Amino acid sequence: MRDEVLIAVGPDGRITDVRPDSGRCPAGAVRLAGLALPGRANAHSHAFHRALRSTVQVGSGTFWTWRDTMYRFAAALDPDRYLALATAAYAEMALAGITAVGEFHYLHHAPGGARYADPNAMGAALIEAAARAGIRITLLDTCYLSSGFGAAPTETQLRFSDGDADAWAERAAALKPTGHARIGAAVHSVRAVPAGQLGTVARWAADRAAPLHVHLSEQTAENDACLAAHGVTPTRLLADHGVLGPRTSAVHAIHLTDEDVRLLAGSGTTVCMCPTTERDLADGIGPARRLADAGCPISLGSDSHAVVDPFEEARALELDERLRTRTRGHWSANALLTAGGADGHASLGWPEAGRLEPGALADFCVLALDTVRTAGAVPALGAETAVFAAGAADVRHLVVGGRHVVEDGAHRLVPETGRALAEAVAALR
Repeated sequence: MRDEVLIAVGPDGRITDVRPDSGRCPAGAVRLAGLALPGRANAHSHAFHRALRSTVQVGSGTFWTWRDTMYRFAAALDPDRYLALATAAYAEMALAGITAVGEFHYLHHAPGGARYADPNAMGAALIEAAARAGIRITLLDTCYLSSGFGAAPTETQLRFSDGDADAWAERAAALKPTGHARIGAAVHSVRAVPAGQLGTVARWAADRAAPLHVHLSEQTAENDACLAAHGVTPTRLLADHGVLGPRTSAVHAIHLTDEDVRLLAGSGTTVCMCPTTERDLADGIGPARRLADAGCPISLGSDSHAVVDPFEEARALELDERLRTRTRGHWSANALLTAGGADGHASLGWPEAGRLEPGALADFCVLALDTVRTAGAVPALGAETAVFAAGAADVRHLVVGGRHVVEDGAHRLVPETGRALAEAVAALR
């Protein structure tokens, strides 16, 4: 950690100079007291899941019973309600230090599958929500065609489906990037996109050099069904159809064989772990250390938003590995910050973010070092303080493209974020 660091920002919102030990604050500069870190990247989000918080904690069950509740909330969304909910959800992320989100988006159409006048109305609502919340977004437009290995979508899932991958590709091609938004693609899962259509999604992303994300082996039931349908694991199926690669992120990747790990690492695929959701849904603990050792970059996401705290996600990656192995110290604090920073941004197609250096986007957060959680920390151990002591509540400032979005712990664009969340969730109930 360096003291008295001056970060100069140009009119294009990029850093022009980083000067440690700069002494007195120059005239016209804004002094932000605390520990400055590159903005956090939330590499995997389903914004509408924010409405489920607490509701899905009643009773017991499995991932699949949780999904039934999730579908009921999904059915209540339209573009206006989604705009309100996502704006509040993204503002919550900003308050937690997140400057970019990867939105894994499959709520494309109206309930029952009817098309909106603008076929991308729901995606447009998410892009606008990020703008209103002051953060960057990669809209990962998701192909979702089947209820499971070729079976027709259920009534609830009809709004997710475009009919086939060619129709999905045509609709997704109409989405356009903006200054704060980039467009990527996603395969929902091997159960939701028939094997013969996986290549269409992969080629769409390749033609645009766009990020490509996919849910992978979150549940053992998916693995078993894939083996029964195709005789191979989901990872092998994706590899055989050209889905894996250096622009691809496999989300969860919990239940893997040794060959699966080799395929992911050998292709340069990033693995996005979502520890707070994976423990909330009783998914299991993924082999993150083994994947990293094999060569996979690791990114982090909040997924279902049971918790929105990028420092907790980073901490959980290490602590889950400790529980599995009963030994400590699998990642350095700096490596965990990189997973939630530069590697997460790269997985979302923002390689110029996640670093505090000239030429990078001026996206950063500032943690207070005088709260009950962070007070007393040794200055040289700033990374350790951020990962193993701090949390979202300790974020005091957030700057995106040189613009102050969170100031003294308050969101400047969505000043009553808690109220906005409460009203948006109540509208769905």
